[in-house]
Amino acid sequence: MRLFLNPNPIKTIVSPSSLLSFRFRSSLRSVFSLSYKSPPYRRPLSLITAMTSTSKPSAIEGIAKRFWIKFHKESILALYSPFVVCLASGNLNLDTFRQYIAQDVHFLKAFAQAYELAEECADDDDAKAAISQLRKGVLEELKMHDSFVQEWGSDKVKDSTLNSATVKYTDFLLATASGKIEGVKGPGKLATPFERTKLAAYTLGAMVPCMRLYAFIGKELRALLDSNESDHVYQKWVHNYSSASFQASALQTEELLDKLSISLTGEELQIIEKLYHQAMKLEIEFFCAQPLVQQTVVPLSRENNTAEHCFKIFSDFDLTCTVVDSSAILAEIAIVTAPKSDQSQPENQIVRMPSADLRNTLGVLSRQYTEEHEECIERILFADKAERFDYEGLHKALEKLSDFEKRANFRVIESGVLKGLNLEDIKRAGERLILQDGCTGFFSSVVKNKNLNAHVHLLSYCWCADLIRSAFSAGGLNRLNVHANEFVYENSISTGEIVKKVESPIDKAQAFRDILKNSSTDKKDLTVYIGDSVGDLLCLLEADVGIVVGSSSSLRRVGNHFGVSFFPLFPGLVKKQRECGGGSSSSWKGLSGILYTVSSWAEIHAFILGP
Repeated sequence: MRLFLNPNPIKTIVSPSSLLSFRFRSSLRSVFSLSYKSPPYRRPLSLITAMTSTSKPSAIEGIAKRFWIKFHKESILALYSPFVVCLASGNLNLDTFRQYIAQDVHFLKAFAQAYELAEECADDDDAKAAISQLRKGVLEELKMHDSFVQEWGSDKVKDSTLNSATVKYTDFLLATASGKIEGVKGPGKLATPFERTKLAAYTLGAMVPCMRLYAFIGKELRALLDSNESDHVYQKWVHNYSSASFQASALQTEELLDKLSISLTGEELQIIEKLYHQAMKLEIEFFCAQPLVQQTVVPLSRENNTAEHCFKIFSDFDLTCTVVDSSAILAEIAIVTAPKSDQSQPENQIVRMPSADLRNTLGVLSRQYTEEHEECIERILFADKAERFDYEGLHKALEKLSDFEKRANFRVIESGVLKGLNLEDIKRAGERLILQDGCTGFFSSVVKNKNLNAHVHLLSYCWCADLIRSAFSAGGLNRLNVHANEFVYENSISTGEIVKKVESPIDKAQAFRDILKNSSTDKKDLTVYIGDSVGDLLCLLEADVGIVVGSSSSLRRVGNHFGVSFFPLFPGLVKKQRECGGGSSSSWKGLSGILYTVSSWAEIHAFILGP
């Protein structure tokens, strides 16, 4: 149990189309909600808003920035592609790099031609000059590629055959620049300068994502170059795409797209959006089409040999999968549906606490939980800091936290605040619970991939597993295994009692081990655990790969105290790829004391499943 006052109304958690009663919705303004995390874990409202509104940017933003944000997942898929990870590590097979340069030369020539066609269509002199300058930048990039060829003495450019991914992108780009777009006239049929300018905007829409993606990858890779960067074989490539001049070119391309699009209609902007998205997907195909002849650490599913392994993915639920703790929903349902003090209650039904008393009781429980939880964490950190990873010490420390969590749960049950919740209300609220962007898509991709031989398990402190099941069933995910506490019902009305299954960090770790122990297969388990709080630490560490979502300060403080190391996932993968030298496959092993941090489910998807 993790309890604190949360002023955010349920409208930030459930959609406006919620079918809960009008009374439920209209009363929310006067209701506070509860969440079972202490303040260090709490997401501030500004962050919640940012996480739930990435597809609806401010109107003052240009379309280039809006589209980049909207299709952020695609950029992550490109960054985590095997080719880019190997390139970042510096151990990319040289012949693979030569093949890539050969393909990229054809790609850049098509880019230069597309700029030329766009310049012819632009009506504004400033736009023409900007496009001309961008085209010169592409020609300079081609010269850099020539230097690569000369440096490594390769004639691959002259001898190479275009692969299908290169052909698809270049054909798409030149077709767009030529006006061969559904619902758009060709250049020869454009009657007015305005129509020709629209075509220039469409062309830029198909080119901007390439520029921005390379600028993004260049900066990410440059950040990983250390003091020994002279040993990095591909530092010249990294320096070029991370350079101030290339970053400026990418920004200039975006600004030009914004300018050319300023007078377009909503329908015409939708055409640009489709072209932008198509270009992003073709870029991912381009990176993935490069012929790799070495073992790579990505995607992780590649290491899951279905004949030998059974892939098990474990995840926490509250604030790992959800935007707001699910228990806030249960508290709000309890408060809003509670009777008023002067309201008579039907006979033969569970007697409920009046709404005013319920608010007061929840407030007392919240304050008591917050104070005692903080005290418990401070007692854990009072002991001497471990000099190296100390799992046993961490386990003993979390036994104290587990005892506290169970005492807090007992107080809640004894208070009667959970009496009288209707199962149907719980299910409807669960169906409208907003999950982290990309979470549902990831699990859906896992369970629908029959070749993956994967099983998904949700381990949660949540009081009511029905809420979790309904949250995922809304996305068609009925095959997830939910391990959480259960409400006790009489005629679909909660009695206030809980069937206790997972109440604490120790319970979670035991459930994790029991699932593996009871696995009805002789295959070796490859395990991943995804979590966000100190209560997930034991499971995160016991899994072959532990992934931390978000930035919980308490998790890091406790983890660091017992010698746990935290690495951002992408740099961690590059380091692991560098260590394996492009030869043998990486080995993932639990209890290494290393956890990987991510800021989004897009990273998890890219790492585990790949494009």
